[in-house]
Amino acid sequence: MSRQDRGSLRQPGYGVRGPRPGFGRGPGPMSLIGEKPKDFRGTVRKLIAYIAAYRVPIAVVLLSAAGSTVFNIVGPRILSRATTELFNGLVAKIAGTGGIEFGKISRILSYLLVLYAVSAAFNIVQGWIMTGVSQQICFKMRREISEKINRMPLKYFESNTVGEVLSRITNDVDTLGQSLNQSITQIITSLVTIIGVLAMMLSISPLMTLVALAILPISAGLVSVVVKLSQKHFRAQQEFLGKINGQIEEVYSAHNVVKAFNREEAALGEFNRTNRVLFESAWKSQFVSGMMHPIMMLVGNLGYVAVAVVGGVLAVRGTITVGDIQAFIQYVRSFTQPITQFAQVSTMLQSMAAAAERVFEFLGEEEEDLAAADPAPTGHIRGAVKFDHVRFGYTPDKSVISDLSFEVRPGQMVAIVGPTGAGKTTIVKLLMRFYDVGSGSIEIDGCDVRRYDRRKLRECFGMVLQETWLFKGTIMENIRYGRPTATDAEVIEAAKAAHAHHFIETLPGGYGMELSEDGTNLSQGQRQLLTIARAILADRSILILDEATSNVDTLTEARIREGTRNLMKGRTSFVIAHRLSTIRHADLVLVLKDGDIVEQGTHETLIKKGGFYASLYYSQFEATSA
Repeated sequence: MSRQDRGSLRQPGYGVRGPRPGFGRGPGPMSLIGEKPKDFRGTVRKLIAYIAAYRVPIAVVLLSAAGSTVFNIVGPRILSRATTELFNGLVAKIAGTGGIEFGKISRILSYLLVLYAVSAAFNIVQGWIMTGVSQQICFKMRREISEKINRMPLKYFESNTVGEVLSRITNDVDTLGQSLNQSITQIITSLVTIIGVLAMMLSISPLMTLVALAILPISAGLVSVVVKLSQKHFRAQQEFLGKINGQIEEVYSAHNVVKAFNREEAALGEFNRTNRVLFESAWKSQFVSGMMHPIMMLVGNLGYVAVAVVGGVLAVRGTITVGDIQAFIQYVRSFTQPITQFAQVSTMLQSMAAAAERVFEFLGEEEEDLAAADPAPTGHIRGAVKFDHVRFGYTPDKSVISDLSFEVRPGQMVAIVGPTGAGKTTIVKLLMRFYDVGSGSIEIDGCDVRRYDRRKLRECFGMVLQETWLFKGTIMENIRYGRPTATDAEVIEAAKAAHAHHFIETLPGGYGMELSEDGTNLSQGQRQLLTIARAILADRSILILDEATSNVDTLTEARIREGTRNLMKGRTSFVIAHRLSTIRHADLVLVLKDGDIVEQGTHETLIKKGGFYASLYYSQFEATSA
């Protein structure tokens, strides 16, 4: 495959959506802005259907949350009795007509302690169950996404960045789990709190309740003003935070290039300009949003003063008791909190729905048809390949290959050459059924590839690409990746055939040496030899080789060529060639231009012909000589 073709599979992740909404009391930036779903109601219906299997534990959670809230609401009213008893006892003691009845107060407080203990127990139960349910849902979603990835066609990953796919598994599923965990219980507790507290306030004094409710429009108006002022600054902050992160990643991932061209000052100047704008928007957004809490405190305190004044007048008249005033003030505090929480829950629900929408959108993507209707066996593939008038285009209106025909006998080495965009990589994709032909047919051993199960068909192919892929683990594990059941002796034999055994033995730990995550503690040539050993161990019938010697020295190139020769012995091999000097011994050279074969034959035949291939070859030779 060409580097450009593979680049679409390894672009950095731009799908990461940044920090998730804050769930605290403060008016953090993400409580003011957030990604909104395209279809909120439709997504919520899908989510409800998805979590229907957990309806029993969720019902228990809702009942527990409601029970915990109800017991908390009743608490201040009972505490007011103790306060009234204490106040009346003090008054009686001062008047000399009695004293404080500590026994009665103790019984009231004991009853209150039991209520709060039951409330805490309900709260623990709902938290434990809801956390388990939300994590089970996340586990199920991650598993389904991972399974979905294995069933999806290559064209999806060529049109979407890796980061976009990863964000579904990480950011979106995490956002969904956290929001689900908190929003369900928050909604029920806030709703029960508002209804219950309002009922308690009315039972104490309708007049005081009216005074307390009169403050809410003032609070809402002030909050609206603060939100409008700060929202534009938060958006600017998020925008320039993304820009500054992109600049840092770009500059420091290619820092050697910056230094080589003496562009440090220019890079620093660009960073400082972006950093200045980020600083301005960040402090403005934080300052303006920070005004919300003191404003709410001021309005709330004014409300408490008004309630205390009205309550004092009513107490003097004997309409209510001192304990009722104390309970009412507690209820006022409890009444404003769920209203603030509803605003936070609204943001959480928007974020949760947006994340769920992206996950469901991914799970609903088109899948490959992995199984054929009447699958042909792939047990003894010899490697005879035939392209018969193949026509193909990545989009219906544009053909990449218009009329391609050729035949390959078992064991032949076929070189595919041509300029960029000629269709070299497309041939490999069609051969392995990453895409299906538009018309015509591709046959392996006389059988149309569409009659093979895709997974079984791909088990017949081994690949060595120009850009090596190694994972974190030992050298032995990386080579054995080609055949997990292979013994240590078989791994070593494969390494010897690939001419990798000698350098492996010189490494600290030998075959047990731990590679870094990207294999950068080995040279490019060493990594390439390991991938050749992996392909030799896999022992597949047909090989796909991308020219692997363009970035290595002459001695390493000779070793890699020797390793690939051992790999290709007795196997049908397709070599996508960039250096034409490396395919002079090919049994067949296919010269592609604009999706069609313009020439085919051996290297010597095509050179003598003096056509398009000869011009390509001599242009490379002249460029090398120059």
